[in-house]
Amino acid sequence: MNSGISRRNYLKMMAASAGLAASAPLVVAQEGDTTKPTPQPGTPPDHERRMKWWHEAKFGMFIHWGLYSVIGRHEWAMEVEGVPIPQYELLAKHFNPKPNAARDWARLAKQAGQKYMVMTTKHHEGFCNFDTKLTDYCAPKQAAGRDLVREFVEAARAEGLRVGFYYSLMDWHHPDGARCATDEAARQRFDAYTHGLIRELMSNYGKIDILWYDVDWPLTPEQWESQKMNDMVFQLQPDIIVNNRNGLPGDFSTPEQEIRAADKGRAWETCMTLNDSWGFHKADDNWKTPKTIVNNLITCARGGGNYLLNIGPKPDGGNGLRKTALRSTGPSATISSGTSMPTSHSVETRRMRTLPIGPGIHPSSNGLRSISRLR
Repeated sequence: MNSGISRRNYLKMMAASAGLAASAPLVVAQEGDTTKPTPQPGTPPDHERRMKWWHEAKFGMFIHWGLYSVIGRHEWAMEVEGVPIPQYELLAKHFNPKPNAARDWARLAKQAGQKYMVMTTKHHEGFCNFDTKLTDYCAPKQAAGRDLVREFVEAARAEGLRVGFYYSLMDWHHPDGARCATDEAARQRFDAYTHGLIRELMSNYGKIDILWYDVDWPLTPEQWESQKMNDMVFQLQPDIIVNNRNGLPGDFSTPEQEIRAADKGRAWETCMTLNDSWGFHKADDNWKTPKTIVNNLITCARGGGNYLLNIGPKPDGGNGLRKTALRSTGPSATISSGTSMPTSHSVETRRMRTLPIGPGIHPSSNGLRSISRLR
């Protein structure tokens, strides 16, 4: 029997599993290994103190949102479909989201038990969702007319969530984005541009908790001046944590679309989509089941890792909801010393009201009877 509910109730189901994950012991790389993580060579200083909250959080929300959302054919459309830059730039005249769309995402994350949010400030397409003095190819100077990153930051903080910035080093729009690999003058210009944008992000939004680099093509860490980049970041944000995608080890590794524990002593976070696309894709209906998502979260927690679950909002920032009905209890087994795995099956509503899934945690009837799928 179909019953449509809001996207909030979809992720409300995650709240129970997030609580269950929080009760699991911190394990690194191998199940049952409870030795304290030891930072590897190249890990930024003061690692253990900075990472403490992140290890406790275990569950975060990833948001991919940009001009590609207007096309609705995933975030790589510009490259995959060979869209010329002048034609692609026209999308900036149509990307005008509703005000404060991020408030809905943040409330959703809070309900789900997610502890932090990471949003794309600039994806590979080169468009900046934030206010910058370095390019006019940014939301405040195009149709949106405002700083979308600031709205995101304010929304996350209003819900008591940690704030993370995704930043793609690769840039298909900048004239030196590819030329920098073979032209030293272009490399210096592009490095100055890249470091400048990161400096703005680290300077203009208060305390930032995560910097999530992505795709260091086409340069080496030496050519990116990645150590200098990280030094600047830590000077401006002493408590921040950074990932490993600018060519340096960073604070944590980032397996993508798979759950793969890092080497012993190494922090890791699996990032994963709800369907097969990071950005909004109106034709992608290959949704993960609730059971899969819950089990993924528990598996990450049991292995000492975090789970960063992605949503791809519509261009207006709306939910992009597709309603289905699935009756599920969510996890029905408590994790004890990393030895029990959750199971999921349909039961009567009266049983869902009392089924224990962790210390002091009981799934609600509304949250677990039905879920909504996301586009």
